[in-house]
Amino acid sequence: MSALENKVAVVTGAARGVGFGIAQEVIAAGGTAVIVDLEQAAVASAVDQLGDRSSGFVADVTKLDTMETMYDAVIARHGHLDGVVANAGVGSSSPLGSITEEQFDFIFGVNAKGVLFTVQAALPRLARGGAVVVIGSTASTKAEYAMSLYGGSKAALRQFVRGWISEVKGRDVRINVLSPGAIDTPSLRTALAGASGEENVEREVKRMGAGNPLGRLGDPREIGKAVVFLLSDASSFVTGVELFVDGGMAQTG
Repeated sequence: MSALENKVAVVTGAARGVGFGIAQEVIAAGGTAVIVDLEQAAVASAVDQLGDRSSGFVADVTKLDTMETMYDAVIARHGHLDGVVANAGVGSSSPLGSITEEQFDFIFGVNAKGVLFTVQAALPRLARGGAVVVIGSTASTKAEYAMSLYGGSKAALRQFVRGWISEVKGRDVRINVLSPGAIDTPSLRTALAGASGEENVEREVKRMGAGNPLGRLGDPREIGKAVVFLLSDASSFVTGVELFVDGGMAQTG
C-alpha cells in the first residue's frame, strides 16, 4: 500500500515551484493532490500537467471565508480531506530603516495570516488522523542581511505550531513545520538570470549550493518527499517538530 493511498491533500501555492513539487510527490505516493493558487490559468496548467489524481481551486489564503468555501468544495468533490500543506508564501528584502507599511502587511499577510487561515479553516473539515504541514524556512533561524521581515514571518510559524498542537488535542490531528533551504526552482533561476545574466545562472546555482554540507541546492521534489513522510502514517507519533530539509544549512554557522 502506498504511503498516501486514498488520501486527499490540499497544497496551497502549488501551481509552480516547491508547491508543485510537493503535489507531484503526493501523487507519486498514491494520494490526490488539490492545487490551490491565486490564478485560474496557473491552476489549470498545473492540473493538466499532474493528471487525473489532481484537482484545482482558486483561493486567497489571506481570506478566511474564501478558504472555508474552498475546503467545502474540496470535500464535495473528493468526499474527504486528509492533509493540508500550507505552502503559499511570498518574499521581500529590505533592511531596517527602509521597510514600508505595505511590505510588512504583504509579507505577514501571506506568510503568517495566510498560514493561520489555511490551517484554521481546515481543522473542522480534516478527517481524524489528518495531518498539517506548514512550510517554513531556514530564514527563521539564520539571519541574512535585509531579510528580517521575511525571516520574522517564517519564525512566527514555528511559534504558531507550538501553540496549535496543544489546542488541537483530542482531534487526532498532527501539525508540523518543514523548513526548506535554498531550492532550485524556475523562479530562482529567473531571478538569477535577471541579476547576473542568463549565461551565469549555472555558476550562481552552484555557488549558492556550495555553502551547504551537501554542496548543492535542493530540488522541489525532495521537499515533497519529506512532506509525504509528515502527511503519512509513517510519522504517526510526530507532531510539533520543525524538520529542516536544507542540505544541512541550518546546522552550520
